[in-house]
Amino acid sequence: MSTSTTTTVRARRRVLGGLAAAAALTVALVGCTSSNDGLAQQYADGGTANYITGAGQVTEVPVADRTDPVEFTGTTDAGDEVSRSDYDGEVVVLNFWYASCPPCRAEAPDLQQLSETYADQGVQFLGVNVRDQAQTSLSFADTFGVTYPSVVDANDGAVQLALAGTIAPNSVPTTIVLDKQGRIAARILGGLDGPSILRQLVADAVAEQA
Repeated sequence: MSTSTTTTVRARRRVLGGLAAAAALTVALVGCTSSNDGLAQQYADGGTANYITGAGQVTEVPVADRTDPVEFTGTTDAGDEVSRSDYDGEVVVLNFWYASCPPCRAEAPDLQQLSETYADQGVQFLGVNVRDQAQTSLSFADTFGVTYPSVVDANDGAVQLALAGTIAPNSVPTTIVLDKQGRIAARILGGLDGPSILRQLVADAVAEQA
């Protein structure tokens, strides 16, 4: 593990001021800035037009500081309707991505590996494609061996908007862990630098009482 990765792990932020304070968190965004879906005006900072490379920035929310469950409904790239409430009692890992995003491609194998590791432990991985239509999303999944579904969120941004004003997916990729009650437990802003940090965040959420 590199020195920068070790520093990232040791410096994981704990949000002690609740979600309101976490919403004020700002990051320096790098990479592409070309989004044509018009959703940027609806988000707190329009960050979904960007991507972050390198080790992600981690925010954890103590159980006592979590508020209401996240609620959303969307349609997957396979045409199935899905709602967050479908997974009551399960840990949900939301990964925000799009096909031409380089760090999204780089982290896909780690996400798939973890989805398999936790498949029988009450954990559901769910992609949220913020830019592509269903065929592109499915082609990506086929290319990278991703077996969990992705919501096509490019048209109405329903999943992204459900998180706006909380600990939002302010860039792509972002991975958010929801606890068994559907509340935000943790966020990794930026690409995964290997599976270890997300594995620990998921394990922590699994170990919590529902």
